[in-house]
Amino acid sequence: MNGPSASRRFEKLKQAMARLEEAMAEPEDTPYIVDASIQRFEFAFELFWKTMKGFLELESSARMVNARDVLKQAYASGWIDDEQGWIDLLGMRNSTSHIYDETMARAVYTQIGARMPLLRKALAVLKSKAD
Repeated sequence: MNGPSASRRFEKLKQAMARLEEAMAEPEDTPYIVDASIQRFEFAFELFWKTMKGFLELESSARMVNARDVLKQAYASGWIDDEQGWIDLLGMRNSTSHIYDETMARAVYTQIGARMPLLRKALAVLKSKAD
């Protein structure tokens, strides 16, 4: 991935995070808000790891194939400081396609809310890479 592509992906990530923040700010008393928040989390998470991958590949010769590899390299590079928190986010992302009931959906929604600081912090790091 070249620099401009990584920067374009970062712009999409910023938009996805703004949409996630917007959904998470709404009251969770209706199921569609929970569903929308989970969907927006899925988009944001995918863009996070792919944006990290692009910028990491610009800075090193490391080739990473999957999200777990990217998260481990981002941690090793000091871009994220809570490797387990991000591995948990990956697990949440992988489980979202298997959510079939409201109780599970609300549990994931709550976990997303608790981990928003990790996402915000990583967004700031990636912004510094894009600038």
